[in-house]
Amino acid sequence: MGEVSEILDPPDYTRVPGVKDWVVGIANVRGSLLPLMDLKGFVTFHGGLGTPEGQDYSAAQGKYLILHGSSDTAITLEQFAALGEQLEKNKLPHELISYGGAPHAFTVFGSDRYREDADKKSWERFTSFLAEVF
Repeated sequence: MGEVSEILDPPDYTRVPGVKDWVVGIANVRGSLLPLMDLKGFVTFHGGLGTPEGQDYSAAQGKYLILHGSSDTAITLEQFAALGEQLEKNKLPHELISYGGAPHAFTVFGSDRYREDADKKSWERFTSFLAEVF
């Protein structure tokens, strides 16, 4: 989401043949040709979980899968729980999984933080989530 600069109401668009069903089409937005996507699910592996100031989940849609290391000191268990509370408050379908002993960046292979068990379990859950959503 770091590359998302703006979320718009759907503009006029053109369908594109031969693409995945979550690609709605392409649109000309202020002279730039941009893809339109129907995001049905959101997943984060050890990602930032805070809600930006002035934003909330009241208009959010889709399903959420949050994969987190319980030993993560960059993103605390309090932040993990607060996100769960926000998703619950807004009645959004979600699943929060915490991997015991896993620090921040537990899926980064070759780093000293890599945890093979959490990496494999989280990847397995991620792939099954994709099958459920798409």
